Amino acid sequence: MIDPACEKLADSVLVPPFPGTTAPAWFLAALERGLAGVTFFASNMAGGPESIVALTASLRSAAPDLLIATDEEGGDVTRAFYGTGSPYPGNAALGAADDASLTEDVYAAMGADLAALGINLDLAPCLDVLSAPLNPVIGTRSFGSAPSLVARHGAAAVRGLQSRGVAACAKHFPGHGATVLDSHLELAEVPGDAEEVALRDLPPFREALAAGVLTVMPGHLRVPWLTGSLPASLSPSAMELLRGELGFSGVVVTDGLEMRAVCDPYGLPGASVRALAAGCDLLCLGRDQSEDDYLAVRSAIVEAVRTGELSSARLEEAADRVASLRARLAAASAASGTKAVPEPEVGLRAARRALRLTGPRPELSDPVVVEVEPLLNIAVGQAHWGLAGWVPSGSLR
Repeated sequence: MIDPACEKLADSVLVPPFPGTTAPAWFLAALERGLAGVTFFASNMAGGPESIVALTASLRSAAPDLLIATDEEGGDVTRAFYGTGSPYPGNAALGAADDASLTEDVYAAMGADLAALGINLDLAPCLDVLSAPLNPVIGTRSFGSAPSLVARHGAAAVRGLQSRGVAACAKHFPGHGATVLDSHLELAEVPGDAEEVALRDLPPFREALAAGVLTVMPGHLRVPWLTGSLPASLSPSAMELLRGELGFSGVVVTDGLEMRAVCDPYGLPGASVRALAAGCDLLCLGRDQSEDDYLAVRSAIVEAVRTGELSSARLEEAADRVASLRARLAAASAASGTKAVPEPEVGLRAARRALRLTGPRPELSDPVVVEVEPLLNIAVGQAHWGLAGWVPSGSLR
């Protein structure tokens, strides 16, 4: 027999996606039943700011305090500005400028943009320390290779976003920067023992927690000494480190559960149940999931409670944390009218600060500008923007 109360609890920890710029009827009905919210991807934002505002307003008509989450990191990883490119430089540029107050200003402006669109949970910043130069998925998403630098700028990013009433999310705990595999495609392994990880990867997360970050995202990352054969996202031991030693009491948000590191071995419903049982609170199902996928996850959670695979107390704890976050962000939104408008073009100022000139500055009468494009990855997507609008016609290679 279906337990309606348990179904409602299951809904309250899910932020599934839907395609396009209009909310489908099934999604609005789910919000009215208690669904926690939605994760936006590029297809939801393709219509531009007016379309996004109309979409978020329609969703809030069904659930005024819902969570609307997206990955807006600046630089290469952008959803709100996917068609044109982000007006804000990525973390590598901010780390190169190495001015924490500038990083805070950039993220405050980003937060103001998101808040104006109706988005209240930014799945950023990346706090991964880029110690593996050949890392295929982090790269310029990291502030740099020094733990202290990443910690300093990560905390500034958290302060900036949350000053605008948008929850920040410290990711990818305990750190994706030392890996050489892409967790979208396979289970990545974090090298090193407990002491090495503590010194290399954990300082940015400690600083983000000290800055009051509201959410943390564990990575689909195997940490042998800590998680054994499991990824951190499905590991009770990783959650004990985060909750116990580091003292985090906020919402733990999963990375996309459609990612092959967890979906291949367990399936989307199985990975969802395991993530909740391990200690995650809010489940991001990923990009290309349908109503049927959402219903399968909800049913799997209800069935796991029925069979004892997932305790009702654990599900209630997760639901309570998510409800507290929703209430906090709704209150912040109501008070947002008193906040000052951020400096316009702060992103351009930050990008210029990141430039480095080696040797004397030449007179450029007919410059050749070389644009280096990394291999396509799922986090970035297929970008349609670049330097062409900023350089003389015919100069770009």
